[in-house]
Amino acid sequence: MKQVGKTVAEILTSVPPDRTEPFNRLHDVIVENLPEGFEAAISYGGLGYVVPHTLYPSGYHCKPSEPLPFAGLASQKNSINFYHMGIYSDPALLEWFVSEYPKHSKQKLDMGKSCIRFKKFEEIPYALIGELMQKMTAKQWIDLYESKLKR
Repeated sequence: MKQVGKTVAEILTSVPPDRTEPFNRLHDVIVENLPEGFEAAISYGGLGYVVPHTLYPSGYHCKPSEPLPFAGLASQKNSINFYHMGIYSDPALLEWFVSEYPKHSKQKLDMGKSCIRFKKFEEIPYALIGELMQKMTAKQWIDLYESKLKR
């Protein structure tokens, strides 16, 4: 289910009514906890949290016209999905997140490599997502991204 909109505001207003509150609340938590250097933007046609070209002119290696992606939020068919490249790229951060998750949600963690699926909206661990967003600065993400790219 692709979000409709060419701006962050348009995407936030295009979410299905039953998801508007949790989706927008999750977005607000993410933005409130974004370290300096990241910004909310359109990334690959969806809602992303990126390192803008003003800070990282090279952009994303797969498509340099796109800013460097870090996190994302999407309303899919059966869930609200949150994507975080830091937990995909940093095993210690992943370990921390997996160990903290049960302290914040009764729902079993439903996760892919960088994707966390929230099927029960009342169980979204907003505080944990806020804490996760604070764990990596834009500079740390750029350094980690470049170290993985050079391999």
